[in-house]
Amino acid sequence: MEEYMLPCLSKKFLGIECFGCGTQRALVLLLKGEFANAFTLFPAIYTLIPFLFVIGLNFIDKSRNYHKYIVSLGIINAAVMVISYFIKHF
Repeated sequence: MEEYMLPCLSKKFLGIECFGCGTQRALVLLLKGEFANAFTLFPAIYTLIPFLFVIGLNFIDKSRNYHKYIVSLGIINAAVMVISYFIKHF
């Protein structure tokens, strides 16, 4: 499965991991049922899934306004990504 994953361009060209490094691998681990390993690899995977779900609902269900939820989950997801990035690297 790993040969089909997209490379991180930041890591490839600059040698620096980005805030989203590990997302694809964590998603694969999550689908395999390895929940702890997915969290260890990319802690924001558990905030990213509800965020993407609500964005999907926003496209499907046009009768409701999901803007507040998208903004709230986006802020939470970004905060988890930044905090986990700094914990991992510093």
